[in-house]
Amino acid sequence: MSEITLIEPQKKDKERCNVYVDGKFYCGIKLEVAIKYGLKAGTQVDKSRLDEIQLETEKSQAVDKAMTHLSASMKTRKQMNDFLLKKGYTQAVAEYVLEKLEYYKLIDDYAYCRAYVNSVSGKGKRALEADLYKRGADKEAIDDVLSDFEEDGDEAKALLQKYMRGKEVTKETLNKGFKYLLSKGYGYDTVKDAISAFGVDDEDY
Repeated sequence: MSEITLIEPQKKDKERCNVYVDGKFYCGIKLEVAIKYGLKAGTQVDKSRLDEIQLETEKSQAVDKAMTHLSASMKTRKQMNDFLLKKGYTQAVAEYVLEKLEYYKLIDDYAYCRAYVNSVSGKGKRALEADLYKRGADKEAIDDVLSDFEEDGDEAKALLQKYMRGKEVTKETLNKGFKYLLSKGYGYDTVKDAISAFGVDDEDY
């Protein structure tokens, strides 16, 4: 058994409180719920029981908060999970909300990856992959979407031309341009092709 060591009102919502178990923040809950279930500092409690109480009393509110969060932009499953935990919901409540959102296709990592790839320009495959991993997208979804992705050679050339604008075309500046495109996540072959537009032999790279 664990012990509730502190219950304090939340600063932004006086009708809710933060519950600390064994000295660490565990979850947020309505004050009236804490009173109803006799939750107070010094109370011995099973963490799974706190999960049950929050799920029973706050799952609808958690869904509403998730929907509001989604209204601004698409989210990966991990982003939504992190959001709910940050809001003070337990993992049990987060899982309940995520199941609901996935059932109605409101969260779909495959759709998220496709939308992201189609909306971003000026980045190669490696950079897009890194971005999606950073956003917590499912690995299988990332691999599946990027398996059909073809880098835009013309886009890479345009980026290089913009980078080289005002610079003298020398071996040194082209080397920097080469590294610049690589830093944008473009593949080696795409970068070589872009460099060749400046009359450089592919064998030099």
